[in-house]
Amino acid sequence: MIRANTLKKATIAVSLLFGHLYGSSQDFTFSQFYEQPLLRNPALAGVFTGDIRVAAAHRSQWGSVTVPFRTTSLSVEHKIPVGSKNDIVTIASQMSIDQAGDLRLRRTQVLPAINYHKSLSNDNDTYLSLAFMGGPVSSQFDASKLKLGDQYINGGFDPSNPTSQPITATGYSYFDLTTGLCFSTAFQHKTRVYVAVGMAHVTNPKIKSVTGSIENFLSPRLSVNVGVNAPAGERGRFMAFVDYFSQNRNNQLLGGLMYGITMREYDNNEPDLFYVGTFLRWNDAIIPTVKMEFEHFSIGVSYDVNISKLRVASNWRGGLELTATYRDFLKIRSSTLDKTRCVRF
Repeated sequence: MIRANTLKKATIAVSLLFGHLYGSSQDFTFSQFYEQPLLRNPALAGVFTGDIRVAAAHRSQWGSVTVPFRTTSLSVEHKIPVGSKNDIVTIASQMSIDQAGDLRLRRTQVLPAINYHKSLSNDNDTYLSLAFMGGPVSSQFDASKLKLGDQYINGGFDPSNPTSQPITATGYSYFDLTTGLCFSTAFQHKTRVYVAVGMAHVTNPKIKSVTGSIENFLSPRLSVNVGVNAPAGERGRFMAFVDYFSQNRNNQLLGGLMYGITMREYDNNEPDLFYVGTFLRWNDAIIPTVKMEFEHFSIGVSYDVNISKLRVASNWRGGLELTATYRDFLKIRSSTLDKTRCVRF
């Protein structure tokens, strides 16, 4: 009877744990969201000038309130011309690790993607892109960090009570699928614009735990993405980005702009630019941002100033974020993709 009662309580504890995971299973976002395009919408893969782009981001937040939430992301994109009508295929991959809280809940995902860009103009300025991205997602937590009171310590096992049973379910996994559509164009090869829509988690992923399957563990997420890159005077440019997400009756709006001034110009390459800007995550954070573009590299730094209801506990402190991007034409192909193809962001 004691053993059965112990198992019952342990099962209830695990149910509560997975219920918490289910209730909080929303997607993470970066403040410099424009630097991780595949996380926004796989149809944004390849929407840049060049053959290859590698982008990395690292974020640490809520260190002033609890154990810091840390997220690291890496994306790789490779564009390949196809056919005889200036169409392009982008082969890409999005990888990320997200760790949060006292339980060290870690989510790891490796998501390959493919994006087909259909040319809609003779001057290679306008494209319609259709993309799919999918792959395995795995999550784990440290059961030894569970504090359940009474007999249920150290992951549910109490050495002084031989009838107690440890919780052995320390993770779950599922397959995820995202799709998206993007329209991108340029005006006089100077002003570049894209508008995209996407749907993430279209398979309604479910997970299995010791308490059984949880259906619709991760709700579908609708996204709308807009980007503009335009000249501002003789030596300046501005970039503006807006993202809207709707998931499980929760909505999120992110947006802002950056102004860049030319620091150095080259004859056969893009100029070096220094950007300063501000973004807003509605009802959550104001995000001052700086970015430097030089030759084929760019680096960015941002910091969240928390304006949510948690601002009192956090002392207005949110999270520091660092990004780095490499973008170039491959030397092995004599630039088969000319510099006017696709939007530069």
